[in-house]
Amino acid sequence: MQADAKQILLEFITQLNIEKRASPHTVKNYQRDIDQLEQYCTKKEINLWNEVSQTDIRSHIANRHRSGLTSKTIQRELSAIRSFFNFLLKQQLIENNPAQHIKAPKQARKLPKSLDVDQINGLLDAGTSSSLEIRDVAMFELFYSAGIRLTELSSLNLNDVDLTDQTLLIRSGKGNKSRILPIGNKAINALNLWLKHRTNYLLPTENALFTSNRGTRLGQRSIELRLNLWCQKKGLNEKIHPHMLRHSFASHLLESSQDLRAVQELLGHSNISTTQIYTHLDFQHLANIYDKSHPRAKKNTLSTKPI
Repeated sequence: MQADAKQILLEFITQLNIEKRASPHTVKNYQRDIDQLEQYCTKKEINLWNEVSQTDIRSHIANRHRSGLTSKTIQRELSAIRSFFNFLLKQQLIENNPAQHIKAPKQARKLPKSLDVDQINGLLDAGTSSSLEIRDVAMFELFYSAGIRLTELSSLNLNDVDLTDQTLLIRSGKGNKSRILPIGNKAINALNLWLKHRTNYLLPTENALFTSNRGTRLGQRSIELRLNLWCQKKGLNEKIHPHMLRHSFASHLLESSQDLRAVQELLGHSNISTTQIYTHLDFQHLANIYDKSHPRAKKNTLSTKPI
């Protein structure tokens, strides 16, 4: 594409960074997604963004789908493309958004995998043997106690936790939204224990709640690796990732409270339809209880012979 078209794309990315205050992860994804569209345009000898038609967008998305991308990934790419063309509309560089009515192919929605209460207790009640394991357990307790995302935990600062009020402040959740969450006693105790050791792993300028052995903020990948290491050490065969603790928090809370709106607020979901997936998990639990408890639902284990 022409240099002017590349400059416009750069201006869009700059706006995401500065004006929209999008997360680095979001900016990186948008850049990559629109770069894919730019490569398509180059192959089709499309030189300017106002030359891109709805047919071009549909063809590009079809190519991406044939390459093996999931519906979720294609939806994300379409979202980035729509945002970019909306930016062009506001700049009066195009007359309409060619991606506005393009939809990604539907894909069956998978239920999030969660742990039962006994598995959670086995994971979190296991004894620690070092300061770093004390830190790890505090992180895992916070995941399950507050149902936070991996990015949210990694971004926590020391002053985001109020141990007296037993609350946690998420300053910049998904969509750059903040929320205040309650923390349970188990997580508070684990945090208090970690804070006694935190000063041994701290640089003077670092205010992160969870720090590495070098004194710097613990990154997301390191948190995932520490959870894997913890599970291996405790002999857990199942691979557990941080988001599974968030799923467990949601399903257990919904199972006990039946309050979908409250779970939505705690999870930080902007749309309740996202939270509703946990009602399927709750139904599975109720169905299992029914099968085990209802006198006319129990399977007859006694062999019956004709008389």
